Amino acid sequence: MEKVSVPEGTKGDWSIDHFTITQDGAMWFNIRAGARRVIPGNYTRLNHRSRGVIMSDTPAEQSDHRAAVRNANGSCLINGLGMGMVLHNILLKPEVTDVIVVELEQDVIDLVAATYLKDPRVTIVHASAFDYVPPKGKKFGMVWHDIWDSITADNLPEMTKLHRKYGRRADWQDSWCKWECQRDR
Repeated sequence: MEKVSVPEGTKGDWSIDHFTITQDGAMWFNIRAGARRVIPGNYTRLNHRSRGVIMSDTPAEQSDHRAAVRNANGSCLINGLGMGMVLHNILLKPEVTDVIVVELEQDVIDLVAATYLKDPRVTIVHASAFDYVPPKGKKFGMVWHDIWDSITADNLPEMTKLHRKYGRRADWQDSWCKWECQRDR
């Protein structure tokens, strides 16, 4: 997977910034983090003023999204734009014909969308993942749900609701860190 190249900026409570993890910083993070690992390097992150870091493109975060990228083909649906890491990587696949991204936060769309709307395969919809209704008869090769800030079993009811909503429309679907949420139940 590749890192994103979204420009820094701020819109409302949301911001994109670039940051560096030093060798020492990675060592201390890895001592505290347990299973999730980081390596030194330059990265990008999406922040919310009160909720903190929402996502980044560190290797640990990339690993969380590998299955979505691996399974992307044909028409794809992504619930949650974030900084577009999954979108960026599935657009690298020639077998991806079109992508609909559903994002609740207009400020996130304003910060990030211009980076990806240059590709004619991309449509970004300002809506809730729970309220969005795909075009009649639309089937997806891949559906990915990534609308949560943290890994917690409390997300499982919403994951189940989305999986039921798209079950007949998707050849493959999953949710960000679903297995970890199930494990922590």
